[in-house]
Amino acid sequence: MQAIVDCNSFYCSCERLFQPRLLHAPIVVLSNNDGCIVSRSDEAKKIGIGMALPFFQAKDLIEKYKVHAFSSNYHLYGDLSWRVMETMRSLLPPGHVEVYSVDEAFLDLSHIAPEELQKFCTTLKNNIETWTGISVSIGVGPNKVLSKVANRIAKKNKIQTNCIVILDDTKKIQAALQQTPVEDIWGVGFSYSEKLKVYGIHTAYALSIKDLSWGKRFLGGIVGMRLIRELKGYKSHGMQAPRTEKKMIATTRMFGREVTQWQEIEEALATYATRAAEKLRRQYSAATGVSVFLLKKAPVQLQASYYHRGRQVSGYALLDNPSNLTPDIIKAVVAIGKSIFEAGEIYKKAGVILSEFVPDNALQTNLFVAPTDAKRKKLMNVIDNMNAAYRNDLLKFGTSGTQKNWKMRSEKRSKRYTTRWDELCLVK
Repeated sequence: MQAIVDCNSFYCSCERLFQPRLLHAPIVVLSNNDGCIVSRSDEAKKIGIGMALPFFQAKDLIEKYKVHAFSSNYHLYGDLSWRVMETMRSLLPPGHVEVYSVDEAFLDLSHIAPEELQKFCTTLKNNIETWTGISVSIGVGPNKVLSKVANRIAKKNKIQTNCIVILDDTKKIQAALQQTPVEDIWGVGFSYSEKLKVYGIHTAYALSIKDLSWGKRFLGGIVGMRLIRELKGYKSHGMQAPRTEKKMIATTRMFGREVTQWQEIEEALATYATRAAEKLRRQYSAATGVSVFLLKKAPVQLQASYYHRGRQVSGYALLDNPSNLTPDIIKAVVAIGKSIFEAGEIYKKAGVILSEFVPDNALQTNLFVAPTDAKRKKLMNVIDNMNAAYRNDLLKFGTSGTQKNWKMRSEKRSKRYTTRWDELCLVK
């Protein structure tokens, strides 16, 4: 059997953990730039606040019902996510936990006897909630797809199920599939769900009785076959080992306001290049490829359309020598950015992407270009250690600027209680 552990309204749960007065209050958490609602407590859902609803459209409901709104606090969420995952790793054998997202993890329960599953899941849930303060739901099934089906039912009926549902026989699986809309199946998006409804498939059960050949023809080839196979109760997706090294690193952000000046674009690109270079050094890699993109604001006549994000311009360059040094990355990024920047345009977003990695201890340098000075690598290590210890970019390059008036809006962010000494939770 396999299970998935899913944190309940994770971002909202993190906010409540250090503000107990919000325990039964309606809460929403906003996306970057305080744009849309990306997490809702059960109380906010009952009020009628929709997922991904633009914040300005929900303001009337938020004011009427005194809903507490927070900007995304990724430092806090990331740290609490790590604690939840480490708790599971400490309670299961090595290799039995696969982190799927910031608030979800698949578990291999092959070492648990069938009659012990309910007891084990209850104990696991209680330990996670006691040790971290984050409530979770657990779905168990013969494979990943059915465990996701079970988890959905557990979250929809928290009181009746105690947030635990185990699909361990054919009758339970069939009943669960019959009450699962096709659009709620793991791996089926909006487009495919609309296509399936044309063929009269409205539930997961209706899809599960289709032949594998039908899935191959109408549901994306091998991927569709695997999905139908798992709905039938067979296992097609095993546990995946965690990736220790990334093959591409991207740092992208929306601007907090409309940006038109090159100086602000330059500051933003230098800041993003600094973040990307830090991540690169953390995995002991060096990059050869550097990409930059700028996203323009959509013309006024197109803003009223269903969705238009504006035109994106981008550039790419290869470094003479693979590097993970911040000055080298900034120099390349600023040069690319300057070549694609157009005066008079309005920009909403920018990003830096590093690619084509090689190990930083085995660099194949260019015969006609001087290799990197070892002293510069030591300087980077000192800067990384200082910034890690004292936070808030204690040491940074002048190109990154000091004011950063372009940075992302985060006006309603709570304190970073677990990662900043000056923002620790005070108990009076």
